[in-house]
Amino acid sequence: MVQRVQDLIRDAIVRHELKPGTFIDKAALCAQLGVSRFPVSEALGRLADQKLVEVLPQRGTRVTFIDLADCSQAMFIRRALEAETVRTLAARADDSFLAKIEQNLSDQRAMLQADSRNGFYQLDLAFHDLLLSELGFDRVQNAVEGARASLMRMRLLLLTPERRPRAYAEHVEIAEALKQRDPEAAGRAMEKHLDTVMKELLACADKYPEAFAKDPVEAAAPLEKRNAG
Repeated sequence: MVQRVQDLIRDAIVRHELKPGTFIDKAALCAQLGVSRFPVSEALGRLADQKLVEVLPQRGTRVTFIDLADCSQAMFIRRALEAETVRTLAARADDSFLAKIEQNLSDQRAMLQADSRNGFYQLDLAFHDLLLSELGFDRVQNAVEGARASLMRMRLLLLTPERRPRAYAEHVEIAEALKQRDPEAAGRAMEKHLDTVMKELLACADKYPEAFAKDPVEAAAPLEKRNAG
């Protein structure tokens, strides 16, 4: 029961149905979900551990603002690990693995044609999961998944109709380097892909400042300087 309630609240936060800064009415949530206060309180406690909500003394529980400093660190981790992942895979990619990648890209194209943001989002995640699963290093996969947890809310925010075709093209570039068994090209393509995501997040923070924690530009400065260099 607690897990179900946690999943429902988390999905509402990730999809921005519960927007950053929103105070959560526990009584209304209990009535809406048809549960007692216990599973709601337990679920909110777990979500607080994931930094999706925060408990403010004397005020209540609030959906956290997106922390750009946390996103910057998460992207740093992903960039390092996922670029090295595709470099490693490019040297040993077999036909079976490449066929799975091609099927995923075909499904991505279908979601673009259907203009399905949620469908494309799920396939975007699956594309990266295919790479990590093929690598076969559990600790690397867990580290990347942990980093991605900090980015869940911003990923849907960024997947605009304009961004989705660009993300698909970047995925194709990564896949082409894998097909060519070119480790350095694969690594560069992944770095380019993730750097683009971070640049667009910075632009998103300017466009929707109400969704982000204060002083985001200073927090993201190290990554901007690295890209400039």
